[in-house]
Amino acid sequence: MLRSLSVRRRCSCSRWTSRLLTLGTLGVGLAIAPLFWQAADSQEAPSQALTILADVQQANAITGVITARGNVQLRYPARQIQATAAQAQYFSREGRIVLSGNVYVLQQGNSLRADTITYLIEEAKFVALPAPSRQVESILMIPDDPNQQIFTPVQR
Repeated sequence: MLRSLSVRRRCSCSRWTSRLLTLGTLGVGLAIAPLFWQAADSQEAPSQALTILADVQQANAITGVITARGNVQLRYPARQIQATAAQAQYFSREGRIVLSGNVYVLQQGNSLRADTITYLIEEAKFVALPAPSRQVESILMIPDDPNQQIFTPVQR
């Protein structure tokens, strides 16, 4: 059974002003500042939401770390990011997502494959590390027009 997690954030002067986490099939309803848990009402998430599907998910309200394990799927439509991995950890206080175990990321037709990929949300930056004796693989869609950008700049 897949469990879904949606994270929505609003930024003001690059500070996190609110976080909304939704654990879909768990039916959890806890209010913990600054994290708020609510049962998911629909399958659709707002375009700014970060959605994580996984076999198992755990959240630690003290550390602000959410861990998803097994068949992890991540969707972040606001940044056109899709990813799969064996495990994902969302560090809410640091604005960081660590994907591990056969990670594949797709963004705007460009892909990245590695053993571990860290996504720094505020910087819109990926850091990829290979498994021992392996390499990181990137496939980039190079435009015909040399003035055209490979990635669309992030709106903040």
